[in-house]
Amino acid sequence: MRRRAADYRRPVRRRYSCWIWLLLGIFVIAGFFLFVLHHNYQHEDHVEQQPSLERKTGNEQAAHERLNFTEEILSARSYARQLAEQMTLAKAYVIIAKEHNNLHLAWELSSKIRTCQFLLSKAAMREEPISLDEAEPIIKSLSSLIFKAQDAHYDIATTMMTMKSHIQALEERANAASVQSTVFGLLAAESLPKRLHCLDIKLTADWLKKKSLRELADEKRNSPRLVDNNLYHFCIFSDNLLAVTVVVNSTISNADHPTQLVFHIVTNGVNYGVMQAWFLSNDFKGFTIEVQNIEDFAWFNASYAPVKKQLLETDSLKYYFEGSEDSNIEPKFRNPKYLSLLNHLRFYIPEIYPQLEKVVFLDHDVVVQKDLTPLFSLDLHGNVNGAVETCLEAFHRYYKYLNFSNPLISSKFDPQACGWAFGMNVFDLIAWRKANVTTRYHYWQKQNADTTLWKLGTLPPGLLSFYGLTEPLDRRWHVLGLGYDLNVDNRLIESAAVLHFNGNMKPWLKLGINKYRSVWDRYVNQSHPYLQDCARD
Repeated sequence: MRRRAADYRRPVRRRYSCWIWLLLGIFVIAGFFLFVLHHNYQHEDHVEQQPSLERKTGNEQAAHERLNFTEEILSARSYARQLAEQMTLAKAYVIIAKEHNNLHLAWELSSKIRTCQFLLSKAAMREEPISLDEAEPIIKSLSSLIFKAQDAHYDIATTMMTMKSHIQALEERANAASVQSTVFGLLAAESLPKRLHCLDIKLTADWLKKKSLRELADEKRNSPRLVDNNLYHFCIFSDNLLAVTVVVNSTISNADHPTQLVFHIVTNGVNYGVMQAWFLSNDFKGFTIEVQNIEDFAWFNASYAPVKKQLLETDSLKYYFEGSEDSNIEPKFRNPKYLSLLNHLRFYIPEIYPQLEKVVFLDHDVVVQKDLTPLFSLDLHGNVNGAVETCLEAFHRYYKYLNFSNPLISSKFDPQACGWAFGMNVFDLIAWRKANVTTRYHYWQKQNADTTLWKLGTLPPGLLSFYGLTEPLDRRWHVLGLGYDLNVDNRLIESAAVLHFNGNMKPWLKLGINKYRSVWDRYVNQSHPYLQDCARD
């Protein structure tokens, strides 16, 4: 078959096919273009949203992490720090301006200080830093006033000298107030309250008027119970009747067998009749009591007892009663109570009671809360003195009581040795006599005639005399501090066998610590007519 001529061929199919490919190309290009635009749009939207989220998170953190104003005021770049420093300097200039009678400048400075304080307080309350707009006017005005003060010759040197003089004046006033407080406390502690004075007068009158009391005292003086070593013997040396009655009442009230107790009381001539009249006219559950007068001890004289000779010397009396020119000596070192021979009588217990083998010594400012008779069966392991140690704190070691710069002390004693307490002590008098403890005491008293080994009291010579002869007791037997320490542990107080009101705040004085007074008051015989009459007077 013959082919058609080229001119007669149909080109329509070819043109139609080209248009299709053209349209498809256009669609492909348009799709690609749209895809690119869409992708870019999503990317930009993500980039824009990310900082927004970050800003939102940062704002939330800022809302939770408020400004630490302490750090702000310590920051060297903060306006709060600048204001605080200017305010401190301005306060110094206020004082100086007043001293120079420039009251107007002092008033201006004080006014700006108050404004500054208000702004700092406001910033602390809102927990936001101080802005420049807030700080600038105050900083400028305070700076102007400070320059004004400096122009008035209130320079830094003047400020330092003025403040130094103020500090010295305050220190002197504080020291004077401390000394005065100590002196007043000692006077209050040593004075006789009106109630006790009234009671003493009434009982002295009874002793002098009632012959039957004196006859009864003579009858009981030679009681065999006073030297019976199968009984429990307690000794108290005091001139305070009310205090002694509390010791006796509390001891027998808590004893399992009060009829087996024997109390040996030594007092002075002034109070001998008072003590006798009270204990002879009152019933004390069948226990035995002996009252002696220290002035009847013929052996206790200046030739035998060095302390008696020393305390009666003119220099000692002048030292305690007239004071000393040495201002460095603490007022407590001049306390006349240390002149009392009753205070030193504890070193002569074997001489006072030559037939006894063991005694418990009680100070007159203690309260007994438990039965003390188990003390007499304690094994002291050959030691003389059973006592509670007080070295839980460093200041109760030997070096705090004694002069270790003296070779006589440093060569014989350990400065870190543990101190112990007088006030509740078990004394084995057989071991005492064997160790010649009283002779030791005499030796140290003679060595301390010039008061260079220790200053005062009976504890330092006790530490020396009983060195190596003291048996430590359980702490619960004797709890101290109720006469000066406001924070004695209540658990210790409850568990204690003996509570000691050592210190100036005695429970029979108005300056006694109220929180402990009830422990002592419960053993005062408030129903006694004399005490009731004296309380009303």
